[in-house]
Amino acid sequence: MAEKTILDVCCGSRMFWFDRDDNRVIFCDKRAERHTLNDKTAKGGQRDLVIAPNVISNMTALPFPSNYFQLVVFDPPHYKSVGKKSWLRAKYGALEGEWRFMLRDGFSECFRVLVPSGTLVFKWSSVQIPLSEILKLTPERPLFGHNSGKASLTHWVAFTKPNTACTPTAFGVGTAALIPLQASLFADVLSATNGGG
Repeated sequence: MAEKTILDVCCGSRMFWFDRDDNRVIFCDKRAERHTLNDKTAKGGQRDLVIAPNVISNMTALPFPSNYFQLVVFDPPHYKSVGKKSWLRAKYGALEGEWRFMLRDGFSECFRVLVPSGTLVFKWSSVQIPLSEILKLTPERPLFGHNSGKASLTHWVAFTKPNTACTPTAFGVGTAALIPLQASLFADVLSATNGGG
């Protein structure tokens, strides 16, 4: 059995996974539900929406040790105005109450359980709330991102958790001392690639 080094914090129905039963992943959600939805593209005009996490937990209090997962996927609810019995709520969940604090604490928990130098993949749909407003809820800086969807309103954003053990100051080397060292190493590599000795 593969080691479970990946965490999907708000898995929902695992829509974007190639393998919805990938044994490297722990799938979490605060809901365990089954819905039958009308879908004219499905055989019989209906399809089942199944939310069946491995672990039922809230994104603001994950039941895992710190510095554990190599990759964390964070796809929280992104609708704050959605009907109580709508298929959008069934499919994506909904933001309720003090949702800014909830998302802030969710980001914090994701980074807590992520190993140093690990990757957090954040997915957000800016249908109702712009991505820029959501990124203010974490002190961590995003690395890069990509828009997708019909109107490019779905955003995939990558973060990494800082690894303080690998900073120059962790080795007792200041930035000024690091630059000559890098220049020296580069000169050695350049010499070796040009046939020098």
